[in-house]
Formats: sequence, C-alpha cells, structure tokens
Amino acid sequence: MSTDPLVVFTPSGKRGHFPTGTPILTAARQLGVDLDSVCGGRGICSKCQITPGLGDFAKHGVSVAPDALSEWNSVEERYKSKRGLIEGRRLGCQATVQGDVVIDVPPESQVHKQVVRKRAEARDITVNPSTKLCYVEVQEPDMHEPSGDLERLVRAIEAEWGITNIHADLHILNVMQPILRKGEWKVTVAVHLGDEENPPRIMHIWPGYYDGTVYGIAVDLGSTTIAGHLCDLISGEVVASSGIMNPQIRFGEDLMSRVSYGMMNTGGAQEMTQAVREGMNALITQVASEGQIDKQLIVDAVFVCNPVMHHLFLGIDPFELGQAPFALATSNAMRLRADDLHLGIHPSARVYLLPCIAGHVGADAAAVALSEAPDKSEDLVLVVDVGTNAEILLGNREKVLACSSPTGPAFEGAQITAGQRAAPGAIERVEIDPTTKEPRFRIIGVDAWSDEDGFTEAAAASGITGICGSGIIEAIAEMRMAGLLDPSGLIGSAAQTGTDRCILDGRTHSYVLHDGTEHDGPLITITNPDIRAIQMAKAALYSGARLLMDKFGVESVDRVVLAGAFGAHISPKHAMVLGMIPDAPLDKVTSAGNAAGTGARIALLNRDARGEIEETVRRIHKIETAIEPRFQEHFVNASAIPNAVEPFPILNSIVTLPQVSFNTGGDEKGGRRRRRRG
Repeated sequence: MSTDPLVVFTPSGKRGHFPTGTPILTAARQLGVDLDSVCGGRGICSKCQITPGLGDFAKHGVSVAPDALSEWNSVEERYKSKRGLIEGRRLGCQATVQGDVVIDVPPESQVHKQVVRKRAEARDITVNPSTKLCYVEVQEPDMHEPSGDLERLVRAIEAEWGITNIHADLHILNVMQPILRKGEWKVTVAVHLGDEENPPRIMHIWPGYYDGTVYGIAVDLGSTTIAGHLCDLISGEVVASSGIMNPQIRFGEDLMSRVSYGMMNTGGAQEMTQAVREGMNALITQVASEGQIDKQLIVDAVFVCNPVMHHLFLGIDPFELGQAPFALATSNAMRLRADDLHLGIHPSARVYLLPCIAGHVGADAAAVALSEAPDKSEDLVLVVDVGTNAEILLGNREKVLACSSPTGPAFEGAQITAGQRAAPGAIERVEIDPTTKEPRFRIIGVDAWSDEDGFTEAAAASGITGICGSGIIEAIAEMRMAGLLDPSGLIGSAAQTGTDRCILDGRTHSYVLHDGTEHDGPLITITNPDIRAIQMAKAALYSGARLLMDKFGVESVDRVVLAGAFGAHISPKHAMVLGMIPDAPLDKVTSAGNAAGTGARIALLNRDARGEIEETVRRIHKIETAIEPRFQEHFVNASAIPNAVEPFPILNSIVTLPQVSFNTGGDEKGGRRRRRRG
C-alpha cells in the first residue's frame, strides 16, 4: 500500500497517491481531471485555480491538515495583487502536495464547461449512404439441395438488390440462424456497399420487415473541441448534435505543445491517443443519448481532423510533424473498422477519415474544401477556417491553393489576461462609444446588452466571468475605432484618450472593460500584452492569406468565407478593422459556420463525395509558409492595426480610423521595446 499522500479531486471523485512535492496540476493531469491550464504550468495564465478542503472528509476517508499543501508563494501573491483571487483559492501549478488533501475544481477551472458551438449547418445533401437496408425473402434449407444459410441469404440479396461479392463477419454468423427462423425466412439486412478497398458486407440483420433506420456519425475532431453530428442514413436528417472539450487539452493547449509532450514523455503519444479515444466514446454516448438511439445502430462514421489529431487518433506518434519537412505517416483517406479505434458503436461499423492535404493542412481543410467547393467557384474565393491553427484555401475553377498559419490559442481567449473559452458569462460582443469612450457588452447566455434593462438580473446566474475570442476581437477593434489604441497597438493614457478607463499598468496602460470588484467580481481589462497576442495571431492569419494571393498573382479577392466555430462568431467589420482578413466588401464576407463538420456530413451521407474529395485534394497545391520569405514580410506589415502598408479602401469607406499615436513621453521606451519584440 502506498505511503504517499492521497489526493482526491471533486466533483469528479478521481483520486490517487502522489509523492510529496507533486504540483496539484501534475496530479490532475495524471488522473485525467478537468483542470484548465493554458501556460503549461508556468504560473502565467492563472487558469488552474483550485480550492483545497480542510478537516475530516468521511466520504473520502481523508483528514486534511492545514499544511496539506505547500505555503502560499510569490507567484500567487503577484496574481492576487494584480487581478484578485477569491479567498481560499490556490493556483494548481504552484501549490504542491504535502499531505492527504481534497481538492475542489471550481466550474470556471473545468475544461469541459466550454460552450461547444460547432452546430450542424443547414445544407442540402444528396443522400447516397454507404449502408443500405435490404428486405429479402430467403429460400428455406432443403436436404436435396444442401447449402449454408449464409450462402442462401447472400443469393437472395444478390437476386433482389443486385449487390454482389457480399461478405459477413463472425458476429453475423453467431446470430443469423435464429433470426432467419424467427422471421420465417423473411429478414431485413443492413449491407455496407463496400468501397475500393473493401467488398460489400452484411452489417446487421433483423427478423421480418424492419421498420426503422440505421445511423452514422460525422465528427469534427478539433484541437480544442470535438463535435459530432448523428445522422439518419436513410433520410439524411441530423438527429442530434453534441460536443465536448478535447481531453487532450490537459497535455497542451496548442498542437506543438502536444507534439512536445509526446517527445519529452515516454509513452506520451499513447497517453494522448487513449485520452482522445475515451473522449470520442464519451461524445458518442452523449450524442446517442440525445438522439435516444442504441449506439449499436451506428454503422458508419466519418472523421475530419488536423494532421496532429489525425495521427494521435490513429495511434501514430506525431513526432515527424514537429520538425521539417513535417512528413505525414500517410496523406491518403483511411478506411477502417470501428473496433480498430476501440469505438463503442456497432461492431462491424466502418470508419472513413478524409485525406490530409499536407503536413500541416489536414483532413479538416479537405472537409472545408468539400463543403465550400472553391474548385467549383466562378469567382475567386478565400476560405479561412479560423482556429488554433488556421487553414486557408484560395481558389476558383482554375486552381486551388492551401496553406496553414499557426495563429495560436489567442483567438480562443488563451494568452489573454481576462481571457477564457466560450462559456456562459464570457463577454462575446463589445461596443465602445467613440465620444464618451464608455463600453457596453453582451455575455454568452444573455441576450441583453450590459446597459439595457434586465441585463443585471439575467447575468446573475453566470456572472461576468471574462472575455472569449470573439469578444477580444471586437474589443480591440472598437478601441482602435474609438481612438484608444494607435496603429502600433499601444493604448493611450487617460490624458491622451480622455477617459479614466485607461489606467496605468506597468510601463503601459490598460483599458477597463468591466470592474466587478465592488461585488467580489473580476476586473476585466484589455492590456497591451493582450493586444500584442492578438496582433501576432491576426498577423499570422493575414500573412497566410496574402501569401496565397501572391502565389495566385492577385491583389484582391472577390469574396471571403470565414469558417470554423470561432470564424462563425467573428464580426466581418471588426475582423477587417484589425486587419485579420484582406479588404473586401462587407456583404462579400460571409460565415460558413462549422464547414469542416458540414464536409464530414457530406462524406457520411454521400459515398460518391468521398471519391470526389480524394480527387480534389490531389489537385490542391500546398504552400509551406515556413520556407516562404514573403510570409515574414507580410507578417511584419500585418502586425500593425489594420496593417502598415496595404491600403484598405473598402474599409476606409465604412469606418474612419483615428490618426493617433501614443508613442510619446513615458510610454515611448516601452512602446519601442514591444514593437522590436514583435
């Protein structure tokens, strides 16, 4: 029996023994507890707040002494003095195990509390699924013409439905004979029609006429979230949609952090594979429950994901994707069995993974191409799937180019002082009066604006907890339009901007968006480091788009499509004010919502679309940003707001950006230093 201290986490109830000195965050990760951390345990993000218990816990059989955790340290003190910390809270990355302890993970520190916004978009899809229901009458056995029941069942399907070369798995033989006799030799059979790698196969069998259906699931396996759409394979209807946080987040917020975790920890890649498969099965259980169906009726599954997630889901170490030349184990489409991936659906269910385009442009980008079809467009369309790693497509009937840009997690609220993922209470919309400099905002879960009647009462349930990605985009763009921010990204002082909401914060200034400290709430500010993080992310995004435009030989595009869960919530005007996307008429900037998920549904419901996207991917030309000198040139230019060089004539006709500069006096040194670092 271990003599190491026992650590119990609530509300999950997970527990384990850990050596004295183990950080609580490390213990949580090893047990699979949903304790958030963006900075990887370096004491920067303060997302891993926990509340230690004290006293006797009979339910857990633990008595917690006052010294069960290490003493309060300077990192925690610095955070509390600057941002505030609820009494009794500790930082999980700083507090270490000293004795038996019970740790509560508050809702705002739990990864899985995010609102997963990857809904199923309305789309007309030709239904031609890979699995078909066939009602047949089977010849009864005859001693004068001896043959097996399976052979006569196969002959009946061939004769009545024209499907040849049919196979069956062992589990069908185990149940077939009593079903045939119960149905008096009349049965309904679910037949997978096969593909270029696999012959047709009997999936399931029912006695008599089965007046039901079978299902498939289309999954967008993202770095941050996993979204699944349960579809009726006969009607094409989306029966249920659901999403969960990707449990791999505990190994790293961005993809390269996960690759590094696998490189630096023996068995790390297998750990992450197990985590994502467990998460996938949790999602399948969740979506089946919402659709009120038996998971055994899910006979087909389609997955789209970026290359790192692709490899980890398949159990392939992504080591090679972490270094040039970023070689994939395979870029081809994959056709597997569900039990190859330990998925809890029908035992014979088939799994299809769309092809990857290149080392950092994955099957999710292929799904976006299938959904938005830039290769069939008469005009030049730029499709941007905004996420931790942005995939960008540019093309028309002539050709399609693709690249990826490492935007990082800033757009999802990470690396932002008051940032958080999209969850109830997070600020998602912002407006700032250009005259008074006063803000108003909306939070997730409340329809009213903060200055409207009823807001306070409606917001009481969740509180105002922080600011998510769409909120930080709008806040910074509104600050620029209100003259609070100069083109270099520097916030002015109270005297320079005319508002006492601009407060001194070290060598620079911050803008107070919401001050809830009077009622024990958070102080939500926009700081210069926040703006710098967004500048770096948007510069990477814009530079990728501009690089593709260079390669295409154009200076403008006809229209822009914003895709992805985050892209669906970006205001086109605010995105253009920041310089995230090339200049375009606002009515030509549209949202495709979860285009990757839509592409997955198309491939699930129409088997012909699978061959179509495989052929399309072979024609897409990948541009590697890491080896293109022009990418760095565009990046430097795009660090300004909106950009330092390219004019934005359409934007200038919509909004007037104040010609202000705050790089003077006491801010000058700090301002210059920040620009050099950028």
